[in-house]
Amino acid sequence: MLQNIRDKAQGWIAYGIVILISVPFALWGIQEYMGVGSEPVAASVNGNEITERALDNQFQRFRQQLREQLGAAYRPELFDDSRMRKEVLDRMVRDELIQQVSHDMGLRVSDASVQAALLGMEIFHKEGRFDQQTFERAVRLQGLTPAGFMERVRQLLLSQQLTQAVDAGTFVTEYEKAAATRLMNQQREISYFIVPATDYLVDGGVSDEQIDNYYQANQNAFVIPERVKLEYLLLDAESAGSTVQVDDETLRGFYDSSQEKFGLPEQRRANHILILAQQGGDESAVAEAKQKIDELAERIAQGEDFAELAMTHSQDPGSAAKGGDLGFFGRGVMDPAFETAAFSLQKDEVSEPVRSNFGFHLIKVAEIKAGDVKPFDEAKAEVESEYRKSEGERLYFEMAERLADLSYEDPTSLEPASDTLGLSPQQSGWVSRDKADGVLATPKVLAAAFSEDVLQDGNNSELIEIDGESALVLRVVEHEEASIEPLSNVRDRIVEILRQQNAESQAKAEAEKRKGEMDSGSALSQVASTYEVTGPVTVGRNDRTVPFELNGAVFSSEKPQAGEISPGIVRLANGDHAVYALQAVIEGKSDENAADMQVQNLRRELQRGHYNELVADLESQADIEILLKPASE
Repeated sequence: MLQNIRDKAQGWIAYGIVILISVPFALWGIQEYMGVGSEPVAASVNGNEITERALDNQFQRFRQQLREQLGAAYRPELFDDSRMRKEVLDRMVRDELIQQVSHDMGLRVSDASVQAALLGMEIFHKEGRFDQQTFERAVRLQGLTPAGFMERVRQLLLSQQLTQAVDAGTFVTEYEKAAATRLMNQQREISYFIVPATDYLVDGGVSDEQIDNYYQANQNAFVIPERVKLEYLLLDAESAGSTVQVDDETLRGFYDSSQEKFGLPEQRRANHILILAQQGGDESAVAEAKQKIDELAERIAQGEDFAELAMTHSQDPGSAAKGGDLGFFGRGVMDPAFETAAFSLQKDEVSEPVRSNFGFHLIKVAEIKAGDVKPFDEAKAEVESEYRKSEGERLYFEMAERLADLSYEDPTSLEPASDTLGLSPQQSGWVSRDKADGVLATPKVLAAAFSEDVLQDGNNSELIEIDGESALVLRVVEHEEASIEPLSNVRDRIVEILRQQNAESQAKAEAEKRKGEMDSGSALSQVASTYEVTGPVTVGRNDRTVPFELNGAVFSSEKPQAGEISPGIVRLANGDHAVYALQAVIEGKSDENAADMQVQNLRRELQRGHYNELVADLESQADIEILLKPASE
């Protein structure tokens, strides 16, 4: 058969076949070259495209952030993915538009600003300072490159410039300030009494039919939460360090290179003279400070007493009166430039002028206390502990990356990662979204355990960092859906709920009846009868001398006419009902201290409104096209 095909696939037949095959390939190639059939686009903003892939990535990050923020309260079934996806796209469109507008306005962010923002992010700090390895590892775990993350920081800072421009142009007029002060400081005079629900709380009176009806109508209140059993691999620096092989030679090398850890390091006692000159200050002020410190250095060189000059001229209020004496200090305490100079001097030697973040210094070392290091044999146990800790931290980061890779490469099992890294799998008991123990109680862990990828798809979780020195990967080994408790288990609880509802209903009816009497002209003191009346009392807008709900109702009531009252009722948090009479409204007076805070609050509200109006205007002028089809299409 193959020979027949070969014999016939020659001449014009062969040419025909080649043409038929070539046409679609040629068209496909042209499409690729022209961009036809390229990556699907979700939206276009003034010609700049937002791809569906970018939307997917942003949506996944948003959902992960939501899980981490809500922790045990996160319920995926309560969120509409299609609606959230649309909201994420709207935000991406708005961000892209703001980026474009900011760029068109000539706003830019320098590399130095990006670097400064990055150095200030405490999440990348280790031992109080920015750590490059921590930074690179953290951004890799987010699926980003360091350059990509820094570009995101740049975009964020660029967007903030527009926000800051709007903020700077927002002000509060004297009229607005006066109105805000008047309203916020307003007081109201009221009298009230409370109708307690407990007066109507009686035994019995709840039928089986009522119980059954309540159970059927409120089954969400009797849900046994969804729960899982987990298998997980826990990695921490301490356990990683315990696997390290050590010998005397290794420990002695560590001891020799880290002696400051095993005794009292060298300390120095110094006097100094400070002439203030802040970094980035006025150039003329800096030049004047430099000239003054040079003059003092010359006087010291000519034999004048250092301590006397410090008492007379030093601008350090903490040490000047003591002749500039700073006491003993070790490394890592002082400004870096000051420390370098102080530890390079001999006893009684005076430094050249030293520039620090505070100004210009002259430093004189008064005393040197040599470091006292324990002998190796005496410190050996401590050396081994420190070495294992140090190596454990190094191994932890290496093993964490390896654990992340291995658990991803085979997402159906933790066994390959366990075997390769020598980690023993651990089993949990039943864990619900809001109930777990130990490391599993961490919101990030619970969010991952009940995520779609882990719970529904049966995959291993991503590497979850518990803190800077521990992380885990988990998978679900057993799952029970949420279920409804049987009526027999919750019957007594329902009876108590219905008794309370009946009591509250009767208390409300009694309160409404007495308010009706006040509407007809009766005084509150008359309709209160045996209930204790409180008032008249004067309350402020944030007054806590009366129940919170009552305060809110009073300040929502209409101002009464002169000589009249505005009556009302309100349910309190415990089910009681308050009956009140608003008797007078006292306008607020100006209070400079309170007014400043009120003005700031008002200014923030105005800033938010102005910014939203600006964005809405920019959107109305922009060429925005939403290409993403709804999920239903």
